[in-house]
Amino acid sequence: MSESSDTDLTLKALDMAWRLRGKPKGLMFHSDQGCQYSSLKYRQRLWVYQIEQSMSRRGNCWDNAPMERVFRSLKTEWVPEVGYTNLDEAIKEISYYLMSYYNEQRPHQHNGGLTPVMKEKQLKKLSGNS
Repeated sequence: MSESSDTDLTLKALDMAWRLRGKPKGLMFHSDQGCQYSSLKYRQRLWVYQIEQSMSRRGNCWDNAPMERVFRSLKTEWVPEVGYTNLDEAIKEISYYLMSYYNEQRPHQHNGGLTPVMKEKQLKKLSGNS
């Protein structure tokens, strides 16, 4: 998180996610058409990681519906109506929500009542990639 959403921030997030997931191959990255995602620097990093880029069509929120749903849940379930007092507090609280509560504790109807972490483990086991 940062006070500004720019290419450097999105590159840091991409690098971190890619490393934490074991540098996987055959991925697709979906985003809106923000300048941070369409920048040459960002597209080059996706190419280096062999990640295919997919972008929403202009003005079509349905293209990015899964991420829109995550943000809706975050805003309605977690973020206080008055916001956070500072960036450090927001980083701490939102990181906990996404990485611990949302991914590891909160059941998801789309996953048959499983958390995202449980569903991913189930899929890996089924595909023989445990």
